[in-house]
Amino acid sequence: MAEAITTTGFKLVGFSNFTKPETKTDRFTVKRFHHIEFWCSDATNTSRRFSWGLGMSIVAKSDLSTGNMTHASYLLNSGDLNFLFTAPYSPSISGVGSIPTFDHASSRSFSASHGLAVRAISIEVDDVGVAFHESVKNGARPAAEPVEIGNGVWVSEIWLYGDVVLRYVSFPSFDLDCCFLPGFERVEYQKGLLDYGIRRLDHAVGNVGDLAEAVEYVKGFTGFHEFAEFTAEDVGTSESGLNSVVLANNNEMVLLPMNEPVYGTKRKSQIQTYLEHNEGAGVQHLALVSDDIFGTLREMRQRSSIGGFEFMPSPPPTYYRNLKNRAGDVLTDKQIEECEELGILVDRDQQGVLLQIFTKPVGDRPTIFIEIIQRVGCMLKDEQGKPYQKGGCGGFGKGNFSELFKSIEEYEKTLEAKEQPIAAA
Repeated sequence: MAEAITTTGFKLVGFSNFTKPETKTDRFTVKRFHHIEFWCSDATNTSRRFSWGLGMSIVAKSDLSTGNMTHASYLLNSGDLNFLFTAPYSPSISGVGSIPTFDHASSRSFSASHGLAVRAISIEVDDVGVAFHESVKNGARPAAEPVEIGNGVWVSEIWLYGDVVLRYVSFPSFDLDCCFLPGFERVEYQKGLLDYGIRRLDHAVGNVGDLAEAVEYVKGFTGFHEFAEFTAEDVGTSESGLNSVVLANNNEMVLLPMNEPVYGTKRKSQIQTYLEHNEGAGVQHLALVSDDIFGTLREMRQRSSIGGFEFMPSPPPTYYRNLKNRAGDVLTDKQIEECEELGILVDRDQQGVLLQIFTKPVGDRPTIFIEIIQRVGCMLKDEQGKPYQKGGCGGFGKGNFSELFKSIEEYEKTLEAKEQPIAAA
């Protein structure tokens, strides 16, 4: 049994003993995820690969053609999901970039340390100044002071974990005559616009070395509450495991799970493997919501071997034979057959059902990957009577973690099998 983690004000009790607090405690108004920014060495080709693999159109740019002499940035969009890919130009060329927090030396150092990775998780807030100063007052480490980037749009950054920043962005009440952020220009839509059904970012998961420390830090400056937690006994296998806490804002549409490795198991935890290859803490995966996971997966799998993303191995047939008993009241027989055909995992909580699948790592290193999900149930209405789905409906796949870990373990074993000893001279 792994021991409960304790530090001042923090105790990890596990899934069964966890009770979500009723009180909402945000220190400033948080609306939603706004965008995810990847730092890379080649934004053109990386953005096109993600565009093709995920069905996200390149809709805006800031590069040499727009007068940006500092960095190339390309924005991908699908529904409310925004992925931004940024790479540096030569530091010998002077100019002003569209993202004032960009830095040549930091960008190059970031890519050298982490490979392809997430630099910024951006959330939209009511007031960047309030969010930044409340955060710093409550222990946050500032990364970039609030600055207006044009037309009443403000940004600032707080260190989140590792080399990842939490970027605050706020907009004026009037409509902006620009796309995405000032300094970006629209890219004309091409005929046959890509759209595989992905609609928004559900959660962004970080891997850290010390979970208690990270949770206390982020909770302290944001006021976010604990949404769920899992220990090694909840999610592990006989070979490896993790401890995990999910933090959420008041409306529970910004979800920030964080994981730490568990030591002393038969095999090295996948979280430890990540931390070694990523050279420290960072974003482990991004969960993207589809409005039709079956359609999304058919499109993505068609492209797996031609520039798209490959998926983790499917669970054994016994998993799907038991699925009718676990979710047959929600999924039809045909949907269960489609889940088996496409390798989709299914889990549920007291309120809803979660369908999920994971890609293999998207870059050279066994680090960041993508999760595609669809949540079923938990429909509510807002003050205007507009229907919306409650955040985290169906949970986070607790019942599937063991299957996921087994897949990752088998994938890592294939890498280990190819390691050859160096022959003696």
